Amino acid sequence: MSVPEQFKRGIQCAADIIRGSRNTVALTGAGISTPSGIPDFRTPTSGLWEKYDAFEVASLNAFRYNPENFFNWMRPLARDIHTASPNPAHRGLAQLEEAGYLQTIITQNIDGLHQQAGSRMVLEVHGSLQSLTCVRCYQQHNASNFIDAYVEQGVIPRCSKCSNYLKPDVVLYGEQLPARTWLKAQESCKRCDLMIVAGSSLEVLPVAGLPMRAIDRGAHLIIINQSHTYIDVRADLVLNADVALAIPWIVQEVLSGRP
Repeated sequence: MSVPEQFKRGIQCAADIIRGSRNTVALTGAGISTPSGIPDFRTPTSGLWEKYDAFEVASLNAFRYNPENFFNWMRPLARDIHTASPNPAHRGLAQLEEAGYLQTIITQNIDGLHQQAGSRMVLEVHGSLQSLTCVRCYQQHNASNFIDAYVEQGVIPRCSKCSNYLKPDVVLYGEQLPARTWLKAQESCKRCDLMIVAGSSLEVLPVAGLPMRAIDRGAHLIIINQSHTYIDVRADLVLNADVALAIPWIVQEVLSGRP
């Protein structure tokens, strides 16, 4: 897999930093899944929030007062996620984990593609579409029991125990992050000596603050993203490239240079 000349030095630098680190954390955002056909939220002209008001369709209040409107909005996105497969960026991070160069993935994504690619230590700080919880009796359900009827026919998931609406276990606007997962993410950032930000514009708090937490404790920082981020000036290396290309290039360089 040939690396274009303009990226060679950066790829080699990234590989050297990764090989020299003992505890590496990857922080991934929507940009790592767009090559799998899942739209992101903030890209000008194509992001989901260019077409919708997030607080009208994807807030906790919107779900409480009009769950049917939420499910109608969510259905095309759920279909994209349901049919998506991991791309080379997901598989590359799984390779780094398997080889012992990556200890934790913190992801803002709800699609489960990291796990499908083979990654084991994944912290989903914005929740997951893989399960749903009843808004009345709090019984948790596996999404696989409902997803086909929902994406194909628009059947809204309801609890088999009390027949009330099931809310996907994703973090909506106005909702707190899952506490245990968030604490684990913070601890991972405190312990790491390298953070790799991949496919995230770092615009959503509190997750956007994690790289600063890491570098303030002396960690190295590599950013792989097509647009700029607020913390580019603090990074050891910034690669403005497609993650589905750059991550496999880096993995190839890391693994080829092993003792």
